Parts: sequence; structure tokens; C-alpha cells
Amino acid sequence: MLLSRKARNTVPVSARLPGRGAVATTLAVLVAVAACAGNAHPAPRTRLSPKEIVERSKPAIVRVESTYEGGGGGVGTGFAVRKDGLIATNLHVVTGASTIKVILLDQSEHAVESVLGWDADRDLALIRIAVPKEGMPTLTIGDSDAVSAGDPVLAIGNPLGVLDYTVSDGLISSVRAVSPALTVLQISAPISQGSSGGPLFNPYGEVIGIATAIFTEGQNLNFGVPSKYLRALIDAAKPMTVAEFNELTRPQPAPGDAPRAPRIQRHVPIHEVGVLTGCSDESLVAVFQAINETVTIGAPLYNEGNHEACYRVYEGTAMKLEREGDCEGVRNAFGNGLLRAQTVRSYTEKAWALRDAFDGLLLVIAKKIQGP
Repeated sequence: MLLSRKARNTVPVSARLPGRGAVATTLAVLVAVAACAGNAHPAPRTRLSPKEIVERSKPAIVRVESTYEGGGGGVGTGFAVRKDGLIATNLHVVTGASTIKVILLDQSEHAVESVLGWDADRDLALIRIAVPKEGMPTLTIGDSDAVSAGDPVLAIGNPLGVLDYTVSDGLISSVRAVSPALTVLQISAPISQGSSGGPLFNPYGEVIGIATAIFTEGQNLNFGVPSKYLRALIDAAKPMTVAEFNELTRPQPAPGDAPRAPRIQRHVPIHEVGVLTGCSDESLVAVFQAINETVTIGAPLYNEGNHEACYRVYEGTAMKLEREGDCEGVRNAFGNGLLRAQTVRSYTEKAWALRDAFDGLLLVIAKKIQGP
């Protein structure tokens, strides 16, 4: 252990320098210590059974409930990452909420006192409750960069918002790059409705992801956000009140109290032509036509104010082509659009998320067909 400046200066100035024998002895001791240190190994990590992971983790996993001005609310899952009551969950569970509360394993209810940060691109939020002096049980955040397709994964959450934990296991199906700024984990472990924001564990009981999106239309597609994004959010934590969070994240009314749609930021993906490798010209023309026909139907619905109907039209086409596309690049492009749509709350944003995916594909297909 390094000595403090004060400790190093306590040696008397008049102390004699050691003789050759003392120096040799000292060097021998240092060499021996260094040799021992060189042979030391970190304690091996212990693989846990699913039952052991559940029993260890349950006290740190919570139910999150939010309410909105004018009625309605959201329900999801969260988990403690610090003993002082800092809890991670999905942003879409709490965004725009006027009040947020957390229910612990013992059924006690705790009002959220502050929000310490959120990440709209990764659907993450940090909230904090007041806890007893002894603090809360916490979960260990693992290294999400170390996971790859084929690794086992365990999901724990609250089905339909009921604090009665469900457990499912499966595999990391793929690690998908949705954009340069976002990678997601696609998992085969089923995730129940109400489990958004719940932890995804590796076999050592470490959190390597946060459940964020579920596709229920006959497909076993479940996604999680890698824990590395959560680490970054915790490091940048900055508290604000729930009222301040509400003001920053709720849709703002326009003059005359007319409702105004959420601000839309376009994120049209820019694909390289290589994304179409393996696609036949016939299939690309079919995809191009299907997108154009879908937009022709959906856009008028959107312009009439029926944003949900527009989204449903877009969603049907995206899901069909995500399943039936004859090349991986096209399937992934539709899958990434569907994933992004699942991480936003309003049908306005959902419709635009899929429109962005459509436009990105239209641009690269046109480029491929037209040639250099």
C-alpha cells in the first residue's frame, strides 16, 4: 500500500543508510514479494444456477409505477444499482410521469424523490428513492462487451406489473448494431409484459443487459440494452426533481391548450450497398414497391391525425418483410426499425421510427438498382 506524504516524511533525518548486507536482504525480500504477487490470480468467478441467481437478486428487483397528468400511467420493472436507492429502469416506463413510485419485495411503497438521468437513445432512466441507513441490496453490473451470440442469459421481471417475479432463460441470439451509437442484445429468453426495465443476467449473476423491447406478433423476439450504457449513465448521474423531469419529458401543449405531437427527430439510417448482399434484384424491387404502397396508405392516415392507424399499417409491412426477406441485411433493417419503434411511447414517434427505416431502405435500394 502506498504511504501518504505525511507517513513518508516521518523517517528521522539522522537515520543511517543501510549497509550492503541490509540492502541485499531488502532486495531479496522485495524479489520474493514480487514473485508471490506475480503468481497471484484473481479469485475465480462462480457460475450460479438460475435458482441461485433468482434468490440472490430478488431483493434488489423492484416494481416501478408511474402516473401521468390527466390519468393513465406506466408499469415496469427496475433494479437497484447503488445502496443509496439508485434504481435503473426503462425510460419509457417513467417518461412524462408526474409521480413515480417503487414497490420493494416486502411490498413497501416508496415515492421516487429524484431522477438522476436518462438516455432517450437507449431507453434508460435512473431514479432514486429514500432508503434506510443500511441501504438497499444491489445487483452487480457485468461486462456486456464480453457477451456474444450463443451465451446463456437469464431474465427476471414482473409480469403485467405484478410483484411476483417471473424467470426465463435462453441464449443471446445476436448482438445487433442498430446504429453507430446503439448496440442491442437479441435474446431467446421470453420477457413478460410489465418486465421492461428488468435485469438480464449472465451465468455469474451479473447484469449484462436491461430488458427493453418485446415483439408479440407470433415471434420470439426480445431485446435488451447492454449494461455498458447503464454504467455510463451512472457515471454521469445528476439529480433533478420528478417535477423537473416531467417538465422536460412530457409532451408540451401548444397555445390554446391544443395537444401538440412530440418533437420528431429523423434518424434515417444510411446504409452501404453491401447491406443488400445476397438480395436478388426481383426481391429488391418487391421490397421497394411494398414500402411505397405502404407509405401511400399510411401517410394520409397520419396527416388526418390518426397516427396509431398509420403506425399499424407500417408495422404490418415491416414485420412481414422482417420475417420473409430473402437476405439478412434487409431483414435486419426492418428489425432495427421495429426495435426502435418499441422503445418510444407515442404512436407519432412509432410511426416515424418505421418511416425512417423505410426511407433508409428506399435510398439504398434505389442506389443499388440505379448503379454507380
